[in-house]
Amino acid sequence: MKVEQISVFLENKAGRLAEVTKTLADAKINIRALSLADTSDFGILRLIVSDHERAKAVLKDNGFTVGRTTVVAVEVDDKPGGLHHILSTLSDNGVNVEYMYAFVQQGVANATLIFRFDRTDQALEILQKHCIPIVPGEKLYAC
Repeated sequence: MKVEQISVFLENKAGRLAEVTKTLADAKINIRALSLADTSDFGILRLIVSDHERAKAVLKDNGFTVGRTTVVAVEVDDKPGGLHHILSTLSDNGVNVEYMYAFVQQGVANATLIFRFDRTDQALEILQKHCIPIVPGEKLYAC
């Protein structure tokens, strides 16, 4: 039920992000979801891709600093309070959200949230116990 995410550390300069996307496009790797956070000097590009092992290898071969992180994908009800229900369930059980980002999958009515938790295994147990839909990685990686 965990999802593999790659993180790419980028200098904050024109064209650097385009170099990442070109590298992945040339390797025929599809970007399924992404988040970009930056400071004045560097950025962290977080990606869910169709083939995380190959993506990590080709990016490293092209001079990028790449890490791998385990995250959790959760489907959120598209209604007022949908996100609050998930977040309050987690916080009531002592799980901290380190970061999150959202995207919409083709053919799915609800949004998908990507979470990085301080305690991933405990978060998974709580989500399952409260019948909050977890999206398996294989579903996200598919093109």
